[in-house]
Amino acid sequence: MPSATTTTVQAGAPVRRARTPAPGLFLTLLAVCSAVTAANIYLAAPLLPLMARDFGSAPSAIAWIASVAQLGYAVGLLFFAPLGDSANRRRLVAGLTLVTALALGAGAGAPGIAALAAAMFVASAATVIPQLLVPLVAERAPAERRARHVAAVIAGLFTGIVGARVLGGLAGQAFGWRWVFAGAAVLTLVLGLATAVVLPSRRRRQGPLFAGLVALPSVLRSSPDLWRACVRQAGMFGAWSALWTSLALLLTGPEYGLSTATAGLFGLFGLTASAVAPLAGGLVDRFGAGKVVRSAYLVAAVSVPLFWLGGQVPWALFAAAIAVHAALVASHVANQTLALTTTSTPATANTAYVVAGFAGGAAASALAGVAFSHFGWGGVCAVAGLWLVLGWGPTSVRR
Repeated sequence: MPSATTTTVQAGAPVRRARTPAPGLFLTLLAVCSAVTAANIYLAAPLLPLMARDFGSAPSAIAWIASVAQLGYAVGLLFFAPLGDSANRRRLVAGLTLVTALALGAGAGAPGIAALAAAMFVASAATVIPQLLVPLVAERAPAERRARHVAAVIAGLFTGIVGARVLGGLAGQAFGWRWVFAGAAVLTLVLGLATAVVLPSRRRRQGPLFAGLVALPSVLRSSPDLWRACVRQAGMFGAWSALWTSLALLLTGPEYGLSTATAGLFGLFGLTASAVAPLAGGLVDRFGAGKVVRSAYLVAAVSVPLFWLGGQVPWALFAAAIAVHAALVASHVANQTLALTTTSTPATANTAYVVAGFAGGAAASALAGVAFSHFGWGGVCAVAGLWLVLGWGPTSVRR
């Protein structure tokens, strides 16, 4: 059983011992880096009204930029995340950090919507660093505490996702959305390079560069548990994405009439749910992933009608935000722990899992934007409910 201070090596791949910080400090650095880099994917969501005003467009007409970011992340995961099984993690993280920072800088100076969308796609495709770090944490953790360690990094990731809405909205209102992008570029550069320095580094690459990508279909076919985790998280993440990426349109619209900064503060309700991650990790270690995921889906199903009611009643919107975030975090901890431990190639399996989740999120976000334009907030809630059904239905019968 590997201890928290050793590194498990797949298929005899030689590893150069790195001077890593103490285990607690190392895990904290990885969690903070995950928070900062994951925030880049959702940077545009709270800034849509400001971007629309800058480009002379309606907010609902540019809502698709949020789905472009998620789609870019899914594409980046497909190509870069499998390299965690074979490539030099340190060099890979450093290179992706530089590309992300440059793309965010280009987004800050984008002259139009198309240029901004292209910059967001590149930045999101390169900011896959959290999904290179999570398999590393799972490899280093003791088996009986693996889900807790994974949950610590996931808590950082979700803090970044929700924090992007809160801080992005406040900073955007105060300084403009372009300065938010510039600030994100600087933070990404600093945290990404600091993390790369302390990562263990393989001396040489084993096998073809994209062997993990080629192996994805066979890995999915050989592991029903991985397939189930992928489908369930795609449904859960799609439901969350439909609601969360459209929320700024509701809050700044005629129903509530809030400013971008005030709407961004709404993310604090979701931020409280990030505390669920350590609890979910302990429950997974004790009771297994399946029970935790079932409970999470039940909570998410309750949150959808609460969101619909929240179109007119603020307290329902507050309760729904906490519930859906808690469900998403618990589901993610359980499903990702299962994905990382169900095959002998954790980075490749993790790629399949996260790509499925973000592809589901991107599709739901795009459909939610259309639904909001034609049917209002009720259409967005219908999309979220549909995605929960699609995520749970095909996996409810054991294969």
